[in-house]
Amino acid sequence: MSGRRRRLAGVTISSPGRVETDLGRTRRARRIGRALTEAHPDAHCELDHTTALELAVATILSAQCTDKKVNEVTPKLFARYPTAADYAGADRAELEELIRPTGFYRNKTDSLIKLGQALTERYDGRVPGRLADLVTLPGIGRKTANVILGNAFDVPGITVDTHFQRLVQRWGLTIQTDPVKIEHEIGAMFPKREWTMLSHRIIFHGRRVCHARKPACGACTLTRLCPSYGLGPTEPAAAAKLLKGPRARDLAVAAGVDPELVPAQAVVAEAP
Repeated sequence: MSGRRRRLAGVTISSPGRVETDLGRTRRARRIGRALTEAHPDAHCELDHTTALELAVATILSAQCTDKKVNEVTPKLFARYPTAADYAGADRAELEELIRPTGFYRNKTDSLIKLGQALTERYDGRVPGRLADLVTLPGIGRKTANVILGNAFDVPGITVDTHFQRLVQRWGLTIQTDPVKIEHEIGAMFPKREWTMLSHRIIFHGRRVCHARKPACGACTLTRLCPSYGLGPTEPAAAAKLLKGPRARDLAVAAGVDPELVPAQAVVAEAP
């Protein structure tokens, strides 16, 4: 079987020449989880919101758009449309203009209006707190539903976005490519109560350290736990330049790297 890993009778074969049982993989996953807890104590949902409705709207807007841009748009949007009924009766042209900076604004406007209508007609204008109900709503898929459940209702959920999927595959924790299968496989390795914060920490790590094109391998706290170590630069000076975010220098220190190697622009850089 081609690929980095294959599974045989409860045993994972990880190249090069590495054999890891499913129990060993789970134990390594939990060590990764503990390391992420130490590295990213500030991990949280990066979409600004105060209600479940605001979070649902912000998550819809975040498709193919950065959280930073969404957060720039939503204050005015939330003030103009505070209820589901407001979205249901929104003037399409006005709503499109408000969310235009987030991209794909026509499709997103359609989703927001239909979301408002569905909530008003079926749930008395309130966002439901069950996965089975959320995924029936316009613009709300399983990933978005888990974001809403975990952050608005304190119901544990795993959010398999592009960062989450990339990292758990790089760490050799799964060979699955279907997000639902990834969600279930990774969820089985951790206590349910940890799922929401685990998702935040993995996404934080993906945005600030383990980038898609060039991960900061030489400035990462997971080097001994990651079978993909070396995919990015391992020399500390080169790796430190790849760290991003306001805690970039703290991340360097945690990895045993001189924080002075982190350029000033990295500290103010937007985490992708």
